[in-house]
Amino acid sequence: MGGYGTFHEIAAHHYFRDVDVEIVTSESFDDMFRLMKKGVARYAISAIENSVAGSILPNYQLIHDSGLQIAGEIYLRVCQNLVTFPGQTINDLREVYSHPMAILQSKPFFDRYPHIKLIDGRDTASCMRNISVNGLKGVGAIGSRLAAEKYNLEILSASIETNKKNYTRFLIMTYPEYFPSHSETPDKSSISFALSHEIGSLAKVLSIFSYFNINLSKIQSLPIIGKEWEYLFYVDLEFSDMEMYRQSLISVAPFISDLCQMGIYRKGKVIIE
Repeated sequence: MGGYGTFHEIAAHHYFRDVDVEIVTSESFDDMFRLMKKGVARYAISAIENSVAGSILPNYQLIHDSGLQIAGEIYLRVCQNLVTFPGQTINDLREVYSHPMAILQSKPFFDRYPHIKLIDGRDTASCMRNISVNGLKGVGAIGSRLAAEKYNLEILSASIETNKKNYTRFLIMTYPEYFPSHSETPDKSSISFALSHEIGSLAKVLSIFSYFNINLSKIQSLPIIGKEWEYLFYVDLEFSDMEMYRQSLISVAPFISDLCQMGIYRKGKVIIE
């Protein structure tokens, strides 16, 4: 998602580090999934959560409805930088543009500069490109060092993110026919399911996973559109025994509905730029 130089591109190169890949850009997450349906690319990479800003909730539904399978994941240490057209100082800036998540991750930095207005943009890289192409003065952007280098911009202040343990989790998705063969056995799964309105229904499901020695590493609920006060649960499960994992799904089946196995893959590595 986004233009050249985004953290999505950085994550792509790390995940496919042994492969010569061609990057296809997209205008938005919605646009990225539309391009996948058209067959423009074989893989899609989507940020799903950040350790500071939290989950990107709309992406859960987009992935669920896309028909894509999660093939892998990567955790990228995100370093946000304030960049401008060369020759500017921070006192020259009137506006700074970036993706809302990047602004949220670095907002306290700008509390020292009340004269600067923070404005949401489409993505980090496109905001930088706009400054470079149009030679904008008095305007800054927040984003990666890679994007700053691509668009010949100057880094005024490096690593302005509030939390230096700022990580974003990216999911790598593809259609079943392009699913990569792994030499290592999968040890993680992402599923979704619905529950009935009964006391303790979620507790029953979680206790079953616990019985089969399945670790629940993430749970997220979202409303089911058109069904008031009913929710779809998105769950990440970690396991060391594939057969135990399969048995756990069989055992929870009587207590859930609309089970969707969104991907079985290898737990992702943490990458520090």
